[in-house]
Amino acid sequence: MVSNGGAVWQPDGWDARTRIGVLTPHADLGPESELQAMAPSGVRIHAARVPFGAMASGGAMSRTIPLAPVEAFVRPPHIDEALALLAAAPLGAIGIGFTSAGYVVGAAGERKLIERLHERGSGVPIISTCASAVEGLRELKAERIALFDPPWFDAELNRLGAEYFGSQGFEVRYHAPCGLPSRQQSINPAELYRWIRDHTPAEADAIFVGGNGFRAVGVIAALEEDLGRPVLTANQALLWTTLRAAGSHAKPAGYGALFAL
Repeated sequence: MVSNGGAVWQPDGWDARTRIGVLTPHADLGPESELQAMAPSGVRIHAARVPFGAMASGGAMSRTIPLAPVEAFVRPPHIDEALALLAAAPLGAIGIGFTSAGYVVGAAGERKLIERLHERGSGVPIISTCASAVEGLRELKAERIALFDPPWFDAELNRLGAEYFGSQGFEVRYHAPCGLPSRQQSINPAELYRWIRDHTPAEADAIFVGGNGFRAVGVIAALEEDLGRPVLTANQALLWTTLRAAGSHAKPAGYGALFAL
């Protein structure tokens, strides 16, 4: 609250120091929910929605998502138009909250996507999730990683994720979709924590949890404490990179070693 000569004004959200944009699948609330949960005081998250053929009303999905709608998500015109509209707002950076796109198009395709979107972005930095994870893992000096994906990523999409990180110089010691209920709303932190704890190989020196719609940031601190190694998730890595791109020195507390760099 702000006092002004006896009058008291309630918080109204206009005092944000940094505003971050995120592009999300049209029926997915996960990316903006986790980003805002982690965001320190003075940081606000603003989303724009992009049609995603694998999601229906209410966020319903098939048990596993096919590759074709993932590829379509990053093709013109929908994501380009959504980016242009979002970039018209006074934002410090915009993230693409869609891990699987990086897996499917690969690192080179992801760079081309960023270059294409930059032309529509009014000068606002555009950040992708997988490239953010790579940057974070490198700064943490990780070499051998364990990759955990959502249960709605099938074996092929998970394999493409392992290939993505392998192409960036990491040794992927373990990769698999988590054996949990294949429904976003059914994921709970306790079950995810146990699955990752029980399946992380001793030789992995860092963990990446893919999927921006995968409820994961709440378990980062507990896993790092118990496993003794850095844990990165899609939305955590994306927030870390977009804050840096926006020139913000804000550091979320309680969300992993990445923000202590």
